[in-house]
Amino acid sequence: MGGFKAALFVCIGQAASRCKRLASAYIPAMISKMMGKSRAILIATIGLIALGAFSAAAQSIPKSREQITLSYAPLVKMAAPAVVNIYAKRRVRRQGRASLFDDPIFNRLFGDFPFQGFSRERIENSLGSGVIVRSEGLIVTNNHVIDKAQEITVVLSDRREFPATLVVADKRTDIAVLKVDTSGEALPALKLDDSDGLEVGDLVLAIGNPFGVGQTVTSGIVSALARTSVGISDFRSFIQTDAAINPGNSGGALLGMNGKLVGVNTAIYSRDGGSLGIGFAVPSNMVRRIVDSAISGKPLVRPWLSFTGKPVTSEIANALGLVRPVGVLIENVSHKGPGKKAGLRPGDVVVAVGRNDVDDVQALRFRIATRPIGDSVDLKVVRRGELRALQFDLVAPPKDPPRNLTLIKGRNPFAGVTVGNLSPALSEEIGVGAAVDGVIVVQINRRSTAARLGFKPHDIIRAVNGQSIERVNDLNRMTAAPQPNWRVEILRGDRAIEFEVSG
Repeated sequence: MGGFKAALFVCIGQAASRCKRLASAYIPAMISKMMGKSRAILIATIGLIALGAFSAAAQSIPKSREQITLSYAPLVKMAAPAVVNIYAKRRVRRQGRASLFDDPIFNRLFGDFPFQGFSRERIENSLGSGVIVRSEGLIVTNNHVIDKAQEITVVLSDRREFPATLVVADKRTDIAVLKVDTSGEALPALKLDDSDGLEVGDLVLAIGNPFGVGQTVTSGIVSALARTSVGISDFRSFIQTDAAINPGNSGGALLGMNGKLVGVNTAIYSRDGGSLGIGFAVPSNMVRRIVDSAISGKPLVRPWLSFTGKPVTSEIANALGLVRPVGVLIENVSHKGPGKKAGLRPGDVVVAVGRNDVDDVQALRFRIATRPIGDSVDLKVVRRGELRALQFDLVAPPKDPPRNLTLIKGRNPFAGVTVGNLSPALSEEIGVGAAVDGVIVVQINRRSTAARLGFKPHDIIRAVNGQSIERVNDLNRMTAAPQPNWRVEILRGDRAIEFEVSG
């Protein structure tokens, strides 16, 4: 047994091939000598041999999903070349006043001086990450990384640099698509996975360029799915992960264990700018819709929801006889939309879109927005205690009535606002209620009468001096002549506001 013990310890510390030779030489002799002894000793000894062989084999390249948990190196080696650094430059002009002209004595003596203002131009730089999703040079990143940039540079993992052009910028999901000219060279790219296949507890890798230190890989798990309470963008149903994500990681890859892209890292929860183990990524199913739009060259258009609703609270659940608070309670349904055609009614509770449960309005909107126009989806609806399935057609929102964007001028409370007719298309574009219509404030000039009175973008003008405002022409007619007093009614979100202004 002395020779066997020595060989056993050598086996544990040596390569797999030598371990195999030693084990084959000594195991038969060992078994024959120990046939009459304790079975427990035999099992323990064979276990030690297996442990040695396993330790040696672990140094080889993993061949299966189980083995990959021992090292992420093969995944990183495959995926890292498809993750890039993005440098964006924007020129910012800053208005200011010379200190002499700000002096109150100077102003008292000379009044307003025509040249008291000046402007300075400075360059702002932003750093982020991106993921190559098509070998011909199509790259996804976060919109906030390249927002308002005049110059965008993409740096590959091998340090080659390419100027990039913006193809699609979608602020509502914080996703942008860039294109670089590779002169026909195929770049390494990551495939988009089905993010609906993720489960809480799945292993993920985050790859990006935190703090500009260079490409970095961190590991973690999926901490939560369908996080809709994070107010980062309009369409939100984020993947939450504890993989370390820091400034500079924005736009980088969240990688599944199959080597495919499951999300684009977007934001972190932090008290000091560093990672606290709570990061958020846009799911790949939403990213896919935006990439498809970039490839097709057509504008990004999402399906028309055509109804509004609110989350089911405990009180609502009790009133409706539901076992627990779940789903979205339908409040309004557009009379010409796909919701009406599907048979939706006010008072229905939508509990699922296809195979995916929905717990609030954001989750429902996200599930509809990830589907292509032209398809249809089953809505699971609870009506009077019964579960029903309704077929909901995914159609583009109509552009009727025409927007008729108009700048209001003159002596009235609305001077300085640009307003438009609110169509379903405009509603979906700017993210207001799907069943709301009327005249909406699109833009407000700074230092205008409307700005001083506190008007805000997306305010809906309902009435002026008791007269209903349904179209831009109605507002033009009401503001054509000065009035001694103005009584204004607006809708701001879910809140109705009334106020009076002296003419």
